[in-house]
Amino acid sequence: MGAEVNKQEFTGEDRVRFRRQVGRGTDAIARMLAEGLFTDQGRPPKPLLGMEVELNLVDEQMRPAMANAAVLEAIADPDYQTELGQFNIEINVSPRPFTTDDTISLEQALRTSLNRAEERAARTDNHLVMIGMLPTLKAEHFAHQWISANPRYDLLNEQIFNARGEDLEIDISGVPLADGYHTERLHTSTDSILPEAACTSLQLHLRVAPEDFAAHWNAAQAISGIQVALAGNSPFLAETALWHESRIPVFEQATDTRPLELKNQGVRPRVWFGERWINTIFDLFEENTRYFPALLPVSTDVDPLAELDAGRIPMLDELRLHNGTVYRWNRPVYDIHEGQAHLRVENRVLPAGPTVVDTMANAAFYYGVVRGLVEADRPLWSQMSFNAAAENLQSGAHFGMESQLYWPDVGWVRPDELVLRRLLTLAEKGLRAYGVSDKARNRYLSVIEGRCVNRRTGSVWQRESVAAREKAGDSRSAALTGMLADYVTLMHEGEPVHTWEV
Repeated sequence: MGAEVNKQEFTGEDRVRFRRQVGRGTDAIARMLAEGLFTDQGRPPKPLLGMEVELNLVDEQMRPAMANAAVLEAIADPDYQTELGQFNIEINVSPRPFTTDDTISLEQALRTSLNRAEERAARTDNHLVMIGMLPTLKAEHFAHQWISANPRYDLLNEQIFNARGEDLEIDISGVPLADGYHTERLHTSTDSILPEAACTSLQLHLRVAPEDFAAHWNAAQAISGIQVALAGNSPFLAETALWHESRIPVFEQATDTRPLELKNQGVRPRVWFGERWINTIFDLFEENTRYFPALLPVSTDVDPLAELDAGRIPMLDELRLHNGTVYRWNRPVYDIHEGQAHLRVENRVLPAGPTVVDTMANAAFYYGVVRGLVEADRPLWSQMSFNAAAENLQSGAHFGMESQLYWPDVGWVRPDELVLRRLLTLAEKGLRAYGVSDKARNRYLSVIEGRCVNRRTGSVWQRESVAAREKAGDSRSAALTGMLADYVTLMHEGEPVHTWEV
């Protein structure tokens, strides 16, 4: 969830002023880096595990429930917040130490919180679903009326359409559901950005020292394709079988401010993997300032450079707001805690679900592999092109476990083989370096190993379940509803998805 913004009209003068403020914020970042003003500069911070989990809401018939206001009122917990669509909410998990058995205690706390929230949501005849994309969502659910009441969302919707000058088009060709099935295509247009709300994510935060930021961001970029291939959980939208991780193309298209002519000119999209490895976090903030016009040009009267001159750490409100409307899959975050500035990498490629233990396994694998790559003798990003990493993301999202990914010294390889041969050992080494206990490492990495051995992700299970139901005579609508009901049951039982049977 982004910063609160009130409904308003913006003038050309507002945009010029905002651009100037973002530029001065970027200059402030550069100066802070040069002067060592970040609290973690020169001493890596204590490792903390932080995450945000987006959730869907359904009614008793597994239909999308446009009820987030009522559900949040029933939950009555500040950790739960509104999201773009009325069928979404989000839980913000407070950062916890990433050492010894703390990850297991975080897992238990997350499960307890979700169970309590589900119990209270059920009193409103609605239920929480932790899934990458709600399979019972239809095109009719993308109507503007279903945007959440928060003024920020309606204003963001308005500004994106003002920039485009035309309706959004979603056009995605999928992967055949099973042998004998044809390739399905979703081609629809909408007058709202609500298809973005269909993309429910797990967002992982890692606080890093400024001098280590580039290495951590590059490592996160390098493994993004592997992450989505291993954790795919979003195969259906609008009753259509799409990619194994359809959040990737849907999100890219649902927040695209470019009409066709600007795409043809090579104008960069706001949902962006990037185009190069970086040397410093300043590279990313500078690109955001240079390439992307403001969507929400709300300015303050605070001059960040004057704040530095006065010996104060600037809030950089404009830069942070602008940064929040450039949707990088691995996003740089500037934040203030107790008056001190720090930097985080926000990893955004993963879907929500299917279970709490799957979520924790996805997080542990990410943190462990990133740490292992950062501490390697030779940086991985010196051995592969940036384009290879970008292509891996698209391939992993499209084909899941069947994708072919490029990896240095290996060549083209399936993700399950790469993980079993190389990356589990690397993840174990990285988690050990963080101080994660043997018990926690074994618990979460065994889940990743099981997925690779069984070649079963949330997406694979969903696709097989729907295919089996259709073979038994169900319509697509009935198959998706029945599959989702089974999914919710198994989600609450809590066993990892690779053990689920069709």
